[in-house]
Amino acid sequence: MSSLRTDDDTWDIATSVGTTAVMVAAARAAETDRDDPLISDPYAKILVGGTEAGVWNFMLDKEFVAKAAEIDAEAAAIFTHMGSYQAVRTKFFDEFFASAVDAGVRQVVILASGLDARAYRLDWPAGTTVFEIDQPKVLEYKAAVLAEHGVRPSATLHQVPVDLRHDWPGALTRAGFDVGAPTAWLAEGLLMYLPADAQDRLFGQITELSAPGSRIAVETAPRQAQERREEMRARFDAIREKFGMGESIDVGELMYNDPDRADVAVWLAEHGWDSTAVTSADEMRRLGRWALPGGPDTPGDDAFSYFVTAVRR
Repeated sequence: MSSLRTDDDTWDIATSVGTTAVMVAAARAAETDRDDPLISDPYAKILVGGTEAGVWNFMLDKEFVAKAAEIDAEAAAIFTHMGSYQAVRTKFFDEFFASAVDAGVRQVVILASGLDARAYRLDWPAGTTVFEIDQPKVLEYKAAVLAEHGVRPSATLHQVPVDLRHDWPGALTRAGFDVGAPTAWLAEGLLMYLPADAQDRLFGQITELSAPGSRIAVETAPRQAQERREEMRARFDAIREKFGMGESIDVGELMYNDPDRADVAVWLAEHGWDSTAVTSADEMRRLGRWALPGGPDTPGDDAFSYFVTAVRR
């Protein structure tokens, strides 16, 4: 059970789970600025710039890792790895949407969308409708900042301001969602912030709303030993203090490290979906972005997330 979470907590872009959206946007901005980017998100830096990004600003500093390595080489490698993971994850799910629309899907739902700018930056076919679901203040912030910069969606966009622990299917339907149309669903950067029972309920609701031919892409919730997490927190704190980065929320404390969590690929296969899964580690190595010493070769190691995709039968 997360020590910073409650059953009915809320947040904006500067508090609790909302701050992780800033972290992800900062990573996407940094990746976009690389000489060899895996993805292009021209709006990420705009969205980060409107926040008090605090500690996440280090992701935008190209010299930071080299400076940090002078203090702790392994911790610096982990910083690099974190950014590369976000880039690989983004690329994987961008390609998922490209495949879905190539198959004729024209209805998209992004769950816990945060500062995801896919409704604005992807080249959606004519007739595509995107629904973004998240906390009201998070959606308000994103819409306001992008509008201020003259950025318009590249698809028909409906924001659905509702907590996923509440009646989000009702809110989605009222926003114009067509239950009879195939849908491409995305659950990215979400499951780790839900307890196991809420995860099962979420996928049950998605399944009920999904017409045959619907598709879903999911990032599973990784698990990490408490001792290792505390060790890395102490090492990151040393770097943070050295560079005067200010206080930050311990993201690990926002997550539910639930040992009873269902295997997503198995759950989907048992509930009317044809599912496949790849490890994020394999994707990172395939794209040449594995930054940690050695590799995730221990059998049964579940500290690395999986990317699951499935098609509704």
